[in-house]
Amino acid sequence: MANKKTRYKPVVLSIAGYDPSSGAGITADIKTIGAHGCYGISCITALTVQSTRGVLRVDPIEGRIITETLEELAVDFDIAAVKIGMLGSAEVARAVAAFLKRHQPSQVVLDPILKSSFGAELISKDGIELLKSRLLAQATVITPNIAEAAALSGMEVNNREEMERAALRLQQMGANNVIITGGHLNSPTDLILLRGQTAAVMEGGKIVTSSTHGTGCAYSTSLACGLAKGKSIFNAATAAKRFVEAALHGPAGVGTGVGPIL
Repeated sequence: MANKKTRYKPVVLSIAGYDPSSGAGITADIKTIGAHGCYGISCITALTVQSTRGVLRVDPIEGRIITETLEELAVDFDIAAVKIGMLGSAEVARAVAAFLKRHQPSQVVLDPILKSSFGAELISKDGIELLKSRLLAQATVITPNIAEAAALSGMEVNNREEMERAALRLQQMGANNVIITGGHLNSPTDLILLRGQTAAVMEGGKIVTSSTHGTGCAYSTSLACGLAKGKSIFNAATAAKRFVEAALHGPAGVGTGVGPIL
């Protein structure tokens, strides 16, 4: 009997924290990767104690374990894209930066997560400095929200003009391509600034829901999946925005706090 035809799935690596409620982080990324028809692999950067009600504790993983995990995955899989989320500490950020330098994956999406939606700190101050000095330049595209763009650039970011100025500043700091997501604005607007091009804007509609946990994770992971499939950054970003909007219209409806979108 003839062998069944093998169906190729692009492999997407998620480097992120573990949210036991599956609203964000590794488990949410794996759900998103599966929804895009890709195959997800992962490296956990930190363990957390959290639920839809908030984040109670964050414990970063040792850098040595991060390095060993990533090296083993790189040997075994042909990785089409890497998504980087929560890092937790400078030690973890250093291990991830060293991995990227050694292997130079073709597509890297960096979601520079600094705080949870509940306000909990998700990376140390020295970790933020290392993220700015080493990881920005190693990413194909970075996807900060307006608060993260403000914190990284040191600028006010409250409207479209300020988003563009912050994106330019982030490029001056080493970032290649920048997408600032503006879902928290009254008129949701994302700004895309590709290296050497004029800034473009993606408008969206305000969606009223209490289930918004994991929007940034879903967006950046969806973007990584699009890049893994060979889409341009702009087309992958457009598809990622549609994916998140669809998820917001039909969330899982679980938990007693801020529910997950998937």
